[in-house]
Amino acid sequence: MTNAAYTIGLIGNPNCGKTTLFNALTGNRQRVGNWPGVTVERKTGEFRLDDNKVELVDLPGTYGLHGDGDADSLDEQVAQQYIQQNQADCIINVIDASSIERGLFLTSQLRALKVPLIIVLNMVDVAQSKGIKVSASELEAILECPVIEVIASRNQGLQELKTGLSSVLQQDKGSTESAYEPLQIDDIVGHFSEVDTIAAKVKSLLHEPRRTLSERIDDIILNRFLSIPIFLLIMYLLFMFSINMGTAFQDFFDIIGGTIFVEVPRFLLSEIGSPDWLTAFIAEGVGGGIQLVLTFVPVIGAMFLALSFLEDVGYMARAAFIVDRLMRSLGLPGKSFVPLIVGFGCNVPSIMASRSLTRESDRLITSLMAPFMSCGARLTVYTLFVAAFFSSNGQNIVFALYIIGILVAIFTAWIIRQFVMPAAASTFVMELPPYLMPTGRNLFMHTWTRLKGFVKRAGKAIVAVVIILNVIGSIGVDGTIGAANRADSLLAALARTITPLFAPFGIHADNWPATVGIITGTFAKEVVVGTMNALYTTPAPSNTSLDILGNIKAAFLSIPANVSDVLHNFANPLGMHVRSTADAVSSLSAEGVTSTTISQMQLFFSGSAGAFAYMLFVLLYVPCVATIGAMYKEHGAFWMSFSVLWSLTLAYTLATVSYQALTFAAHPASSMSWIAGMVALQIGVTLFVISMGRRQVNKTGLIPIQQLD
Repeated sequence: MTNAAYTIGLIGNPNCGKTTLFNALTGNRQRVGNWPGVTVERKTGEFRLDDNKVELVDLPGTYGLHGDGDADSLDEQVAQQYIQQNQADCIINVIDASSIERGLFLTSQLRALKVPLIIVLNMVDVAQSKGIKVSASELEAILECPVIEVIASRNQGLQELKTGLSSVLQQDKGSTESAYEPLQIDDIVGHFSEVDTIAAKVKSLLHEPRRTLSERIDDIILNRFLSIPIFLLIMYLLFMFSINMGTAFQDFFDIIGGTIFVEVPRFLLSEIGSPDWLTAFIAEGVGGGIQLVLTFVPVIGAMFLALSFLEDVGYMARAAFIVDRLMRSLGLPGKSFVPLIVGFGCNVPSIMASRSLTRESDRLITSLMAPFMSCGARLTVYTLFVAAFFSSNGQNIVFALYIIGILVAIFTAWIIRQFVMPAAASTFVMELPPYLMPTGRNLFMHTWTRLKGFVKRAGKAIVAVVIILNVIGSIGVDGTIGAANRADSLLAALARTITPLFAPFGIHADNWPATVGIITGTFAKEVVVGTMNALYTTPAPSNTSLDILGNIKAAFLSIPANVSDVLHNFANPLGMHVRSTADAVSSLSAEGVTSTTISQMQLFFSGSAGAFAYMLFVLLYVPCVATIGAMYKEHGAFWMSFSVLWSLTLAYTLATVSYQALTFAAHPASSMSWIAGMVALQIGVTLFVISMGRRQVNKTGLIPIQQLD
C-alpha cells in the first residue's frame, strides 16, 4: 500500500448495525452534510489503516439498488449512483447475521456490478441467541470476497476487518462493468433464487426456532388494545425528558455563554473606551447570538439523546407502525409522526428529523406541519399570560393552545396533499428490528453528530438575526446607542408605527411593547417574555463590574437546583405548574419576570380575550429564525417563504377571529365585519399558496436531483 488516502463506502440494509460499525471505526471524526442536489444526509468519517488515512462514507440504508428514478427510491438512487460511478476504492457490505437472506439480496446486486467488496457479518451474537450459525468461511468461498464476523456494538472483530480491508485495497480497483439497469421481475427472481441457494449452504440452526424476547415484548407493545396507551406513555416520557432535563442545564449554558461571549467582551471594550456602537455590535449582537444558540444546546441535545435511545433500542420502528393508519389519512406514512412529536420540544430538530422519511413530498409536508407544534419556547410565553389573565384555569388554556396547533398542522397537511401534491400515502413496508440495549458510546455518537449538525446549520442564522435586532434595538431615534430593548430605540419606533396592524386582535396603540415582543420573537419565542419584561418595567442601573468566578459558580449551582425541580415535577411534562397565579409567577422567576410586568400587562392588554388572541398569534405566526433556517436548508427558499406566508396569515386570521368572537357582544356589527373579512382573506391566501405551490411543483418536479459527480 502507498501512503495515499483511500475512500471506502459503507452500505447495508436498515437496522443491520451499519451506523454502529461506522461509529466504531471513525469515533468522533465525522462530518455530516447533504448529497449534492438532494436532502439525503451524507455522513463521512475518517480512521487510520496502517499508515494511511481512510475516508469512510456511510451510504443510505437500502434493501436494494433499483435505479427507477422515482421519489420513492431516493436513498437507493444516491447509493446506486455512488457505487456505479466507482467513487470508492472498496465497498463494505454490512449484513445482519441473524437475517442473512435479506442482506444477501443487496450483496448479489453489488457482485453484479463487480465492485471491490468485503462482507461484514454483523450482530453474530444476536444470530447465536436465535440459534443461527452462519459459516463465514463457506460464504467467503462462494462470494469470492473476504467475509469478516463482527459485533460492532462491542467493537469485536474490528482489527480483523481492517486486515481484510488492507488486503482488498492492495488489489487494483478496476471499474464497474456496465451501467446498472432497473431490475425486471425475472432479474429479481433470479437474485432471490441465488440468495436462497447461498443461504442454504452457509446457514445452519443450532436448535429448533423458539420465540425470541423481542417477539414476546411485541405481544404487549403491539397489542391491539395496549399499543396506543403504551405509545402515548412513551411519547409522554420523551416529551418530559427532553424538556425537563434539557431545561435543567439551560441556565448553565445561558450563564456561561453570557459571561464569556457577552459580559467579558462588553467589559473589555468598555475598559479600552470602545464606542457604544461597537460594544453593542460585538457584545449584544455577536455575543448575544452565540449565547442564544448555546441555550438551545441542552434542550435539543436531550431531545436527540432520547430519540437516539428509542431508535437504537428498536421502538421507533414500532411507533411508526402503530400510528401508520392515522397518518395515512393525511397521505403520509406512519414514520412522519415521530418528527412531529419532536416538534413539541423544538421545531428545528423536528424539521431535521423529517429526513428519515423516504419520499421528498412526505418530508416537505411534515416540515410544513412542524412549526405548528407548540415548542417549549412558546410555553414560557403562555405561562406569563396565564399568570396575568387565567389564574383559575391556566392549564386548560395551555392545553387548548397545544390542541389548536395540532389541528392547524393537520389542516396544513390536508391542504398541501389534496391540492398541491396530490398522492396516495407512500407504501409502508418495513421490518421490526429486534430490541437491543444501545451502548453509551453509540448513544453519545448519535447525539453528538445530530447536535453538531444543528449548531452548524441553525447557529449562523440565529447569530445574524440577533445581531441585527440587538443593534436596531440599542440605537435610539436620536442616534444615541445604549442598552438593547430600550424604549426609545429604532425598534420601538418601528413597533409604534406598525402596532395599528394588530388592533383587530386587541393590541392597541399604547401597547407597543407587545408589538416589539412579536418582532423579537421571530428569532426565539422565549425572547417575547424578556422583551416585555424589559419594556414594561423600569430598567435597573446597569452593573459594569465583571464577576467571572461568581458567574461560573452560579452556573454550576444552577444544575443541581434545576435537576431537583425536575425530579419534583416528574408528573408535569411541561416543567411548570400553571394552576394559579402564584405558581405561574414562581415558574417565571428564571426569566426575571416581576409582578410589575404582570400588572402592566393587565393594564395594557384588552382583557383575557386580547391575551388569548395574542398567545394564539405567538403560537402560529412566523417560525423562529432557527426554524426558518432549517426550512431553508432542507427545502429551499421557495418553501421557506411558503411556510412563513402561510403561518403568518393563519396566525393573523385566527387571532382576529378569536378576539372578535370573544368580544362580539361589545360591538357585534364591527366583529361580524372583521370575521367575514378575515375568512375572505384566508380563502384568498389559501388559493394563492395553492396556485404558487402547484407552479413550484410543476417547475421543479419537487426533487431537484443532480448527478453526484
